[in-house]
Amino acid sequence: MRVMAVWFPDWPTHAAGVMAVSQQHRVRACSSFARAKGIRRDMRVREAQALYPALTLAEWDADRDAREFEPVVRELEEIAPSVEVLRPGLVVIDAGAAGRFYGSEDKAVQLLADAASLKGVDCMIGIADTITTAIIAARQGAAVPPGESLAFLKDQPLGVLKFEEALGCEAETLDALGMLGIRTLGELAQLPPSAVVTRFGRAGLTCQRIALGREERKVAPELPTTDLRVSLTPEEAITRVDEAAFLARTLAAQLHEKLQRAGVVCQRLKVIAEADVAIERVWRTREPLTESATADRVRWQLDGWLSARQIPGIVTLALEPLEVSSPGAGAGLWGAVDERAEQVRRVVARVQSLLGTDAVLQPRLAGGRGPAERTELIPYGEEVTPRRAPGTWLGVLPSPLPARAASHPATKLQLLDATGTAIHVTADAILSATPAWLVRGHHRWEVTAWAGPWPVDDRWWDPDVAQKYARMQVVVVQEDTPRAFLIVWLAGQWRVEATYD
Repeated sequence: MRVMAVWFPDWPTHAAGVMAVSQQHRVRACSSFARAKGIRRDMRVREAQALYPALTLAEWDADRDAREFEPVVRELEEIAPSVEVLRPGLVVIDAGAAGRFYGSEDKAVQLLADAASLKGVDCMIGIADTITTAIIAARQGAAVPPGESLAFLKDQPLGVLKFEEALGCEAETLDALGMLGIRTLGELAQLPPSAVVTRFGRAGLTCQRIALGREERKVAPELPTTDLRVSLTPEEAITRVDEAAFLARTLAAQLHEKLQRAGVVCQRLKVIAEADVAIERVWRTREPLTESATADRVRWQLDGWLSARQIPGIVTLALEPLEVSSPGAGAGLWGAVDERAEQVRRVVARVQSLLGTDAVLQPRLAGGRGPAERTELIPYGEEVTPRRAPGTWLGVLPSPLPARAASHPATKLQLLDATGTAIHVTADAILSATPAWLVRGHHRWEVTAWAGPWPVDDRWWDPDVAQKYARMQVVVVQEDTPRAFLIVWLAGQWRVEATYD
């Protein structure tokens, strides 16, 4: 089987409309313009900003990337059927079928490139006998002749496995192989498989199978649309929570039996209850719903409706999957599962089943300017609409964000210049002098670096709650050890908002 991989090098920067996308204070992806300025993937954001101060950045957002990539996929599907998205920015296509339809692989490649250009994005296309070899070939725009995968792969550097997440290779395993002197895929392919498995386990075997050009997975067609809705009408209207819980378990079992027959899992579920009126609620999760997780969510929802007396009783209950996928679709090309993460999910699901969804919370970045307002807690495993959209906020604090909120934010703080004169923020939002010393209580530290101030005119339209303030970052030397503070100028005085411990 011949496989064609279509790679969009500038994704997701194109989706975000920026020069670079960051994650955990490092550059995750950058545009060709940013690369021309010397910016590279995995570079610290501060280093990238130092190379090009006008760099525009956005935080990595998987939902946005996938949403913006959908129109590109639709254009590709106009040329070739059975387009399989490995991640936003990378798809694979049955090259054999496309080549036969258009007369040659070269013709199909040209048409796909033209289709991508209609959406204003550039792509590189690789062709090979397997999905993984085609992905590696796409980074060079190469067409590997049939049966020549090993010859093509043997000179490829080991690092090509690290920079493509869809290959499913662990960075730690690749680093360990590098320390053992393995520099190319050819050298990795020559190692005895038993030795690789003994030393590196499944992770090492995954890397070696790629180096050998071996793979069993094929490009699959799009899943057919199937009616997966299930419903149940009890003999009498359900008015009690315990009765609703039994109904939830029964219907969840029916739904998952139907999902299993269809060979799919559900990640977005609509719960519909009918009485004299019908009400509904959609539950979205990042992980596929298990039968028990489905029953729990339906029970929680019915509990909420009945307790709030939104309906006098449940005459009919229906469950409708709104989003389904193949089992293990998000777990790498071979469906590898992180056992520790799976164990955590099981424990969390158990706690939530006993105490409710809000019993286990996880932090998530939200929109805002300061570190506190840019963090919100949501129920673990749920997809909740942010209270504040993450878009561009005027006066936002640049990354990296501080790690710890100040334990005593009201402690007296002074920022002094070299002569000992107190520094303030002027009406033009600039410092009155160059910082030299930071004084907090009885401590006096020398300022070695600083950035800002970043002014904020918060809620200017409402004079009752409007606030004007400015933030800045200050690095001092404390007992020969650098220490960084986030300080804020508010109501004519400095305060510590957070520290970068």
